Amino acid sequence: MANAPIVFIGPTLPRAEAAAILDATYLPPAEQGSVVRAVQTYLPNAIILIDGSFGKVPAVRHKEILWALAKGIPIFGAASMGALRAAELAAVGMQGHGFIYRWYSLTLLADDDEVAVAMCPPELGAAPLSEALINIRLTLRRAMRAGIVTAEERHTLEALARDTHFVDRSYPRLLADARSTSSGQSNVALDRLADWLPSGAIDRKREDAVGLLSKLARYPELLRTRAAPSFRVTEAWAYDLDAAALWGDDIVSILAEDSKMT
Repeated sequence: MANAPIVFIGPTLPRAEAAAILDATYLPPAEQGSVVRAVQTYLPNAIILIDGSFGKVPAVRHKEILWALAKGIPIFGAASMGALRAAELAAVGMQGHGFIYRWYSLTLLADDDEVAVAMCPPELGAAPLSEALINIRLTLRRAMRAGIVTAEERHTLEALARDTHFVDRSYPRLLADARSTSSGQSNVALDRLADWLPSGAIDRKREDAVGLLSKLARYPELLRTRAAPSFRVTEAWAYDLDAAALWGDDIVSILAEDSKMT
């Protein structure tokens, strides 16, 4: 679907639910080279970055986002990898949306793993296999305000969640770890929290993704071509493209085109 928006999405929101909100071409979580490949293949009128892969593959590079921005393609980010990249590239035109984007923009040295989750392979739908730390922390704050846990219990649980690797973070794991070291009185609070979680847990990543897609569906004029910032090809970026198997005729044409911009 040429000239339609591209959305990179995975564990934050099921693709079918996202497609019901915004008419777009939906792709798996972005990794290194995904933005370049999407621009060359689909000629999108906008790019929306929600989820990205990392660890087993190189993460989507800032440089390829800058390259797409230099082509006048508006790029939006929210919820997860999109919020991170938008906070990092807001000064050069990437547009962020939502609570998590604003939090990253305002929080010096915030950890990337606040939004990290394990997920199924993209071929199986990229469903989440763990819970994001930022969702757990916001949920515990709500639980404290609702009188489910005390401030001390909240901070203890937050520390436990932060000390757990992101692939293992979940509410059942958190409760089990807390019970293994808690007193009888704290176990009462943990029982109360376990009963409250099904109705009280917050999924801020999902809320931010839905918010951005809804906003773009409601105001399609936001998808119009924007003023293009300047762009300069670097040797490092050429190596990135080579690592993403984009070297060849495509890279030659990209470099030739980009060299005219500098």
